[in-house]
Amino acid sequence: QVQLVESGGGLVQAGDSLRLSCAASGRTFSRYAMGWFRQAPGKEREFVAAISRGGPTTYYADSVKGRFTISRDNAKSTMYLQMNNLKPEDTAVYYCAADSTYYGSTYYQEYDYWGQGTQVTVSS
Repeated sequence: QVQLVESGGGLVQAGDSLRLSCAASGRTFSRYAMGWFRQAPGKEREFVAAISRGGPTTYYADSVKGRFTISRDNAKSTMYLQMNNLKPEDTAVYYCAADSTYYGSTYYQEYDYWGQGTQVTVSS
């Protein structure tokens, strides 16, 4: 069992930055690939970014590529999402998730554990 807790969301203006954190507890954090997903009202949950167990492999949704950076610190059992140049369309609840495979996935159905989410609101 892995418990995940997101933090760092908030209300910002377009062009601002935020850094989300996902703190893990329970089983060994380094055994899981990690991902960020988001869900806006009335929309399906969508992939944002993922990072492999050791961190060397990362991948992003096209909509955030070049603006968001995913990273992890296995010693602190924490994953991060640095979000720069935020846009109103980035407004959503952001969730972190853990996947027992090595590389992770862009499909939310393949993740085993989820946090409760943190709200990000970007005003224009």
